[in-house]
Amino acid sequence: MTYKNVTDYLFSQTPSFEKQGASGYKEGLETTIKLDEHFDHPHEHFRSIHIAGTNGKGSVAHSIAAMLQVYGYRVGLYTSPHLIDFRERIRVNGVPISEEYVVDFIEKEKSFFEPLKPTFFEITTAMAFKYFKDMNVDIAVVEVGLGGRLDCTNIITPILSVITNISLDHTQLLGASLEQIAMEKGGIIKTGIPVVIGETLPETRPIFEALAQEHNAPIHFAEDEEEKEIETAEALPEGGIHYTARHLADFNGELSGIYQKKNMNTTIVAMHILMDTGYLCECYNPENNRKIQEEMNLALQNVTKITGLMGRWQTIRKQPTIVCDTGHNVGGWEYISKQLATVKCEKMHIVIGIVDDKDIYGIMNLLPKDATYYYTKADSKRAFPETSLKVFGDQFGLTGECYATVPEAVRAATDAATPEDFIFIGGSTYVVADFLKSRN
Repeated sequence: MTYKNVTDYLFSQTPSFEKQGASGYKEGLETTIKLDEHFDHPHEHFRSIHIAGTNGKGSVAHSIAAMLQVYGYRVGLYTSPHLIDFRERIRVNGVPISEEYVVDFIEKEKSFFEPLKPTFFEITTAMAFKYFKDMNVDIAVVEVGLGGRLDCTNIITPILSVITNISLDHTQLLGASLEQIAMEKGGIIKTGIPVVIGETLPETRPIFEALAQEHNAPIHFAEDEEEKEIETAEALPEGGIHYTARHLADFNGELSGIYQKKNMNTTIVAMHILMDTGYLCECYNPENNRKIQEEMNLALQNVTKITGLMGRWQTIRKQPTIVCDTGHNVGGWEYISKQLATVKCEKMHIVIGIVDDKDIYGIMNLLPKDATYYYTKADSKRAFPETSLKVFGDQFGLTGECYATVPEAVRAATDAATPEDFIFIGGSTYVVADFLKSRN
């Protein structure tokens, strides 16, 4: 089998929530446990950090991985979804898993796992954990796929759990209330293992406190004054953000977007907890403080280069400025809409597509009224029709036209824009993926 054969097989022959929605989601850990037993529990051969949350978990995961890597650890990173190539999901020290390993894994193991009828994510998680063991990683940063309690990554016992935030998303699977979603995502809290909570709401904080108490897990609320690390965040003209911090010298972060302030706060609090639990303990050596600060700056100024992160308020070009962002739910768009309001340009063009299980009314209500819209749909069965999206847009007084594919919509926006204009591409991770693929 070639690499293309294998990825076609994975995408077409195994159920996937990303492609099919709820029909591709399998609740429970039974298959995951069987796969784990077959591969002799590979996750027990490395330490791990487990990251869940509605929004921000990708940025936090990549930032933590970048710092650990610069500090000298051999770091595995497991995230989803990918934007261009399946191999983005599984990395060691920023390098994607090889095509040869992916092919070899499927060819050797297909006869075992096919009778189990695993999902795409179950196979991918098993592959990731086995790869991290084979590559002798010191520590793996593992992002939850969906939810937490019954997510197939939840077989790990990490040294630290992180939950970035909770908002209403995937309600058909995780529950219709913030409390229910918090219970599902809080399912990664383990007995005796510290947990960092990035942001809370009045509905979610009591849930996390109760789960932590039940599991005797030390809990740290990164937003609380006694825990908070990031004090100010100022956007830099050339991109990125300048931060002042409580226990650190001023530093710059590469990742742009006003939502990154809270992500950075969660990241730095998490790193301090790792120090408190005995990891990175050399940071407490006064002779090393300057070196550690320099290494942290290096990591946070180069997250995308070190880890391969894409699609977080990513500037693609100038004149006209083109930015893409994977924010895809109301929680994400609350920040994106504020960011768009700060953009100075002659005219704003927004290429947008949304998947069908999102709160489309909620997202549309947050979109700027004075932009020109290019309604489109990603190459996914979950994509909401662009013609229906325009109907919603018309109801909110938005002006725009429909385009059958993302590349067509981007081409139309680019043709219409002057050098002083601004083009935003987003609404769905899959829209950003289609855009980035079209540039390759």
